This record gives sequence, structure tokens and C-alpha cells, in this order.
Amino acid sequence: MTSTDRDAAPQYVLPLVVRIERAAPPARTDALETAARAVLTFLSDERALGEGEWAEAVRGWEDARIRKVVRRARGSEWRRAEALPGITVTGKSAEVRVFPPVPLDGWPKDLAKLQVSGTELDDPDPPSGPDLAGAVLWLSPGLDMSAGKAMAQAGHGAQLAWWDLPADERAAWRDSGFPLAVRTPSAARWSTLTASGLPVVRDAGFTEIAPGSCTVVADHPALRTR
Repeated sequence: MTSTDRDAAPQYVLPLVVRIERAAPPARTDALETAARAVLTFLSDERALGEGEWAEAVRGWEDARIRKVVRRARGSEWRRAEALPGITVTGKSAEVRVFPPVPLDGWPKDLAKLQVSGTELDDPDPPSGPDLAGAVLWLSPGLDMSAGKAMAQAGHGAQLAWWDLPADERAAWRDSGFPLAVRTPSAARWSTLTASGLPVVRDAGFTEIAPGSCTVVADHPALRTR
């Protein structure tokens, strides 16, 4: 499908909600990694596949732009979000709930009123070096993105990796709980990564950054040997 076809198709968005309580916000990197795992968990769920109850919405979403929007919730907002159909994925400090795709202008009321802004998160300690024997989603070192935007981009990267993996590697990744890391490389390494042939996320430019910006390189051992 061409870009023109994608733009002409009905537009859907995959909603994600991150829980951010005032007293205990999640660490930024853990939130990004949890969002990526939430997307993968959703894509591999039987309800999103074949004739599953979410499958038609997923097909409509995948036929258009693969939009993801991250909103934040706490307290009663989070409890109302949890009552809606979806999947909650928990990290070390983060909780992210992913919902079936909805029309761009058709968000459920309890999600539509949640804020997109305010997802500024920090890492208490610098993240350790990634395990290169596993999946790594490399974030562009040259772009300044809010945590919410970066969470959506990490989700995009995870989805591209999922699409490109052969069925046996998908199954192995799923069965092991989708281990992955999100890290920011040096500028020199980023240049090498973007030219490596690995899947690259190019942002559509709807929010925060310029259209066509390379935001994430999706690195997985099975993709390095293609």
C-alpha cells in the first residue's frame, strides 16, 4: 500500500495509557520498554488475530498510518481506563495499558479526556548497557522527544521488528515474554545503525518532530543476519 493509499484509508490510532502517580512515577526507560512490550503483547494476542474480537479494528489500523498515542492517567482515571477492554503490561516500575485501535476521532470518553502532555519522566540512574544477544530498540540521539512520544516510537520499533521476524523467531520472542531494551546510542553508532538494513522508524511528523525523522532502529539478533 502506498503512502497516498494509507492517507486515504480511514485513520485509526492505537491508544496506550501509562500510569503516572504523583508519588511514584515510573522510570523513563522502563516506561519506554514497557510500552514496547505492550504493543508486542497486543499484536500477538489471539483477540487481535484472525477472527478475534479486535482483529477487524487491527486490520483497519494497519491499512492506514500506524499511529500510536500515549496518554497518562492516575488514581481514578487509571481505574476507569483499566475497566475498558485492553491489556495491561507491567514493568519494573511502569504500568502501560494498550487498547484496541479506535478511529482517530472516536476515542472512548474515559480515554479521550486523559492528557497527552505531562509525560515527562526521568531515570533515577543511567540505564546499563543493553544485552546485545537480545532485542534492542535504539532511539535517535539527535531528537528531543517527550517520554510519551518516545514510548510511541519504541512501540513503532517493536512492531517493525515483529513484522520482519520469521514465525519461529516471533514465537520464541513471545514465549520468553518479549525481552528487550531501549537505549540511546552514540551519534557514530546511530549512523551505522541507520545504514545497517535493520528496520527504521520514520516519523510521520504529526507531533513534536519533523516528518521523515528517523526515530528508532529495531535491532534483533534474527534481523542482523538477513
